[in-house]
Amino acid sequence: MELKTVSTITKLRFYTKRELAEMYEISPKTFTRWLIPYEDLIGEKNGRYYSVAQVKIIFNCLGMPANIVEIE
Repeated sequence: MELKTVSTITKLRFYTKRELAEMYEISPKTFTRWLIPYEDLIGEKNGRYYSVAQVKIIFNCLGMPANIVEIE
């Protein structure tokens, strides 16, 4: 029996593609493919990071990751 870790994000912050992919429990390559339909809405990253506004858009488009209960 596999136990899943459930967590709460207390504050949104800047995230890398790898960090977001880990939240969704997928590879960064798959995560990139998932974002293709929403590229115009999300916009370009600032360096390696997605801004807080972009992270909110990603969560709205893809849904909350399964291991995240809520954002306080």
